[in-house]
Amino acid sequence: MTSTPTQTPTGALALADGTVFLGHGTGATGTALGEVCFNTAMTGHQEILADPSYAGQVVCFTFPHVGNVGANSEDEEAASEPARKAAVGMISRAKITPPASWRAEQTFEEWLRTRGIVALTRVDTRALTRKIREDGMQMCAIAHDPAGNIDIDALKAAAAGAPTMEGRELAADVARTEGGEWTEGNWTLGEGYAVGPEAGPRVVVLDYGVKANILRLLTGAGARVAVLPGKASFDEITALNPDGVVVSNGPGDPAETGKYALTTIKALLDAKIPTLGICLGHQMLALAIGAKTAKMPQGHHGANHPVKNHETGQVEIVSMNHGFAVDGSTLPANAEETHVSLFDGSNSGFKLTDKPVWAVQHHPEASPGPQDSFAVFDRFVGELKGKVGA
Repeated sequence: MTSTPTQTPTGALALADGTVFLGHGTGATGTALGEVCFNTAMTGHQEILADPSYAGQVVCFTFPHVGNVGANSEDEEAASEPARKAAVGMISRAKITPPASWRAEQTFEEWLRTRGIVALTRVDTRALTRKIREDGMQMCAIAHDPAGNIDIDALKAAAAGAPTMEGRELAADVARTEGGEWTEGNWTLGEGYAVGPEAGPRVVVLDYGVKANILRLLTGAGARVAVLPGKASFDEITALNPDGVVVSNGPGDPAETGKYALTTIKALLDAKIPTLGICLGHQMLALAIGAKTAKMPQGHHGANHPVKNHETGQVEIVSMNHGFAVDGSTLPANAEETHVSLFDGSNSGFKLTDKPVWAVQHHPEASPGPQDSFAVFDRFVGELKGKVGA
């Protein structure tokens, strides 16, 4: 099947099964390989594409209009230089519009170019989304050539030969290589980012591709934050005398990342150091206690996902971005399910009854998206403040 635009195509998307979508290329030129997924968010497209959890993926936005707010440095989600390797491609229905926001520092097309993101517009995104929904996420090849010289057969072959996400370790590519302090706090319109506290509980974040807003909200909740590479050892972590540890979000197959991370994570649990896992961190904490993870057909990607919080009885609207999920039926007896997706019933959070451990699959830091789950950070840091008497 081939979807054709109304003008000479300067871009194309080929799926692993041979399906081709033609359109108007923009952003970076060249060809990129990735897994295509759809995202239902209506805003925050810069933050989505800058999220390191999207490393190795091509994002199809179901909302047709992209770019009207432009891009700016304050909305950056990469917390280190390696983390700038996030999404490799973007697809939208309408042509990217000029910015109409006073905050814009660049057009969205300029930002896509600077980030090396190959983009395709004027695509029938409804047809592509239906295909992903019915057939699952596929590997793809996306190309942009301003002259329209695109070898469709070569693009198909590249997509068909691309390695799938299952079995791939991507977190090491987007994680920092050296540790450091993080002092940037919450953002206020017209004032920018606050400065973190000089006193308060010490939180060490293990970086597997951590989003900057996770670090900001930890700081904003009153923590003194240090960030270490995901490959840090137990001794390197404890040398910082942490009151708590956060296992961050990140891309790829958690079972593969776990091959080098689980030894350290299990040691943290055995030492009963208060630990919070987010997204990939949630999945790796589950693996560390003996549960299993599995690849999802479509994944969860968007800023409007309903999650039931069993502890409060409330339904929270949250941001999600994951292609793997924890099999809730494999959680051990000492793990209590705290959150569940109301879309498909998949596990979205748990806590341990015998250790100070909490984990959520969704992104409580939002950015973009609703702020219903910001309390995750206040609760975690609050527990640590109580522990240290802060």
